[in-house]
Amino acid sequence: MGPALRCAGLLFAAGLSVACDRAQTQSRHDSLAKIWEEFSGEKALAHVQAQVDFGPRPPGTEAIEKTRDYLTKQLELSGWKVTRQPFSDATPRGKIEFVNLIATFPGKGNGPSFLVCSHYDTKTFDTARFVGANDGGSSTGVLLELARVLARRPDLAQKAELVFFDGEEAYESFTETDGLYGSRYFARDLVAQDKKFRGGILLDMVGDRSLTITLPPASPAEMARDIFAAADALNLRKHFTYFDRDIMDDHTPLNEAGIPTIDLIDFDYAAWHTPGDTIDKLSAESLRAVGAVTSYYLSEMALK
Repeated sequence: MGPALRCAGLLFAAGLSVACDRAQTQSRHDSLAKIWEEFSGEKALAHVQAQVDFGPRPPGTEAIEKTRDYLTKQLELSGWKVTRQPFSDATPRGKIEFVNLIATFPGKGNGPSFLVCSHYDTKTFDTARFVGANDGGSSTGVLLELARVLARRPDLAQKAELVFFDGEEAYESFTETDGLYGSRYFARDLVAQDKKFRGGILLDMVGDRSLTITLPPASPAEMARDIFAAADALNLRKHFTYFDRDIMDDHTPLNEAGIPTIDLIDFDYAAWHTPGDTIDKLSAESLRAVGAVTSYYLSEMALK
């Protein structure tokens, strides 16, 4: 080999070494990423806007199918595998077809051990246009952004199962047979398969500009303590407190199935179940606050 070729070879080898060092540095950075700092309220709000643009999204409608397609595409872009869980159930409006979406992250571990959930349907109204910006939209936007930041930490992502419930809303009133259709079916299926999860977190109505997350008083004590600790660590504790009465929500069937699940919900929301639940009531900062606390809780506590 001549001097020029030898020099070129050395330079090529040095370039490979630098490239490898950079790749290893990036890999280490990703493995140590503080995902709560990566969470973007603006990106979460853009996901809410996309859902609102589809219009009202009750089960069995064209709009909710468009929403499913959107959710699936966004999750797959972040590297998640999405499975549809279709089922039908009797409702006060007759038999309705529902579809839960379940997202898992590929990895070599033992599979997911912790649930992170939201509902993506909107309540059915015959005489009002209800787009559910906060109620259904906000939590789903946060969960999509959580999927993106969790993907920065594959070691964490593969321990989480993301679930988007259909049919959370009751057609008449919440009873044992009306409302929570998706979570009740999902919980029954877990029991039937004897599939175990260490715990879960449910997000619902988390985008109000005047944010006050109101944990149900019956929340699993250790989980509530850790959520408050995560909020303290990020100087966001002022946004988290307890509600004055219990709340029936998608966490209820999961707890009944033996999976301790906490509900992060802002039930102090004047536009709840009204046509006024529009995107102007939300803020990217509120979404960021909930997303950051949830990310911190998952990274530093639930998924460790």
